[in-house]
Amino acid sequence: MFGLSYFFYPWGFIVQILAIVHFLRRRPENYWLYIIFLGGFLGASVYIVAEVLPDIPLLRGAIHGFGRRSRVQTLETQILDNPSAGNYEELGELYMEEKQYGKARESFDRAIAARSDSPHTFYFRARSLLAQNHFSEAIPDLERVVEGDRKFDYYRAAGLLADAYARTGDMDRSALLFGEVTQYSTTPETLYNYANYLKLQNRRDEAREWVQKLLAKKRTLPRYMGRIERPWFRKGKALLKELATT
Repeated sequence: MFGLSYFFYPWGFIVQILAIVHFLRRRPENYWLYIIFLGGFLGASVYIVAEVLPDIPLLRGAIHGFGRRSRVQTLETQILDNPSAGNYEELGELYMEEKQYGKARESFDRAIAARSDSPHTFYFRARSLLAQNHFSEAIPDLERVVEGDRKFDYYRAAGLLADAYARTGDMDRSALLFGEVTQYSTTPETLYNYANYLKLQNRRDEAREWVQKLLAKKRTLPRYMGRIERPWFRKGKALLKELATT
């Protein structure tokens, strides 16, 4: 028995550390933390099988990140000789994937200055602004996109515009647009944003109902999509706690 413990001694700590690092990055259900700590090597191994291995497909984004950064460098050089709208737009999208939203916004600004007829570019500039919590600045771009196509990006553009209206205090226009969007879109992002709008309106019972719809969505999504959408479920739980304490 002592020999077996000696054999697992260094690896138990290593597996636990790996499990904890993954937990802190991905934030699954909190009970896993107790399993990792109290279960030692066995608990951490169970966590890795249940939570880490299914996340392996998501590592493609990290692998693709090396290619993105190489492409960014190539485009930055090409733009010196060819500052076209297409090059700036592609560069902006790559910056967004790298979460460099300030640089993305600058690239989309230049793309629009070169060619202002692409709703796609205005939409991505709006999203880069929203990522920086610049809601009022994003509204004109989203309005332009939604006026041209109400269904743009499967109603996501309209949902983001409704949320931006709510966060800047324009509740009347937010209500009208959310009334339309929630008939067609049931994405976790839309459900969360509408619940947050209801909270801002002090309609807390309704807000709780929509948060429950969001959390129920987790059970119906494919496991892979549930992992991608995990940040919205986490936000929903936090919002539900906030609604319960006020």
